[in-house]
Amino acid sequence: MRAQLARLLEAVENAPPVEALDVVAAELVGQLGAREVTFLIADYSGHAVTRFVRVGPLVEGERRHGAERADTVPLVGTVYGQVLRTQQTDVTSKDGGARLVIPVTDRGDALGLLELVLPAYPDDQLVTEVVTLAHALAFIVIANRRYTDLFEWGQRSLPLSLSAEIQRRLLPASFTCEAGQLTVAGWLEPANSVGGDTFDYALDRHTLDLSITDATGHEVDAALLATLVVGSLRNSRRRALGIGEQARAANDDLAAYASRRKFVTGQLMQIDLDTATATIVNAGHPLPLRVRDGRVKEIELAVDLPFGLQAGRQFQVQQLPLEPGDRIALLTDGMLERNAARLDVTTALAESTCLHPRETVQALGGAVMALTRGQLRDDATVLLLDWHGGPRRLRETNGGADRKGASD
Repeated sequence: MRAQLARLLEAVENAPPVEALDVVAAELVGQLGAREVTFLIADYSGHAVTRFVRVGPLVEGERRHGAERADTVPLVGTVYGQVLRTQQTDVTSKDGGARLVIPVTDRGDALGLLELVLPAYPDDQLVTEVVTLAHALAFIVIANRRYTDLFEWGQRSLPLSLSAEIQRRLLPASFTCEAGQLTVAGWLEPANSVGGDTFDYALDRHTLDLSITDATGHEVDAALLATLVVGSLRNSRRRALGIGEQARAANDDLAAYASRRKFVTGQLMQIDLDTATATIVNAGHPLPLRVRDGRVKEIELAVDLPFGLQAGRQFQVQQLPLEPGDRIALLTDGMLERNAARLDVTTALAESTCLHPRETVQALGGAVMALTRGQLRDDATVLLLDWHGGPRRLRETNGGADRKGASD
């Protein structure tokens, strides 16, 4: 297996980034005798995957971008949806051999799927080796997407507006992150007229930082306000400032560059992983929810003014008690108000405790879109933290996903 991985990585490294998938497919054909090799990347919608097409006649619904071709495949009711949800490889007989559908995942972030058709039914050892190769493919995708738009194009079954493009760049590169003590997952459903929501996180050696923000207005104006605040928060965070200092800097930066009527609500949270203690700042934002022992309660906090309304002000850094097993939900008002107000978020959270956070945030986003019939009047965003607790420790994983995190 080490020799196979070494050959695969060397071949990818020597090829242009846009040809990384072609190289992987050729290597798997050569190493495993695969009849077919296909990578399906997760679509931004959360409800489909995109199959990159290399050969064969053009089919109905296929997208083209220069020489590239892609076919969008819905997840509901398919093996692809099952494998992404459970993070378990599916092996079925096909034409005297077998078809394998394997999750391509890193730290719980489900990037897509690898589909192979083998000439013979594989034994357990071969399946294990293929799962390892699929995990390596996750790193290949992450590394090579920095140099090409191919993967980004593949994830867009619908084109993005300029404001949505700006907003997308403000979000973290991975919407899910699993660690020994915790799992984080976020999701954003943009309104028809983008509303300026963002979420972000950063996991360091001793701390986890989380943020969620909502800029006033819509479209490019809102996206530019969000850019100011997220840029300021990241700058302060990367200077190792606490959340109180981060909040003050974001407030002053926004006040200096935006008009008086422009503001951004936000919530910043920081967890000390050594002491398992958390602090939080609320700048005019909807209160967070806590799921504990199956019950959902709003976390009572003092609420400061939003960012940008009053330069030079201080923000209250408040304690946030955590217990192992807690699920904390940070939300924007697009999940709670306007034409999404009929969504019972409390009940939805209570009924989804058995789901991985990645599944829960997507389910909430899907519920909002269903209630509003896809006509959101404001961005709807949720950021979930599952606090497993205990000391800092290694994960127990299988192919890039937490062994204990997948739902059945």
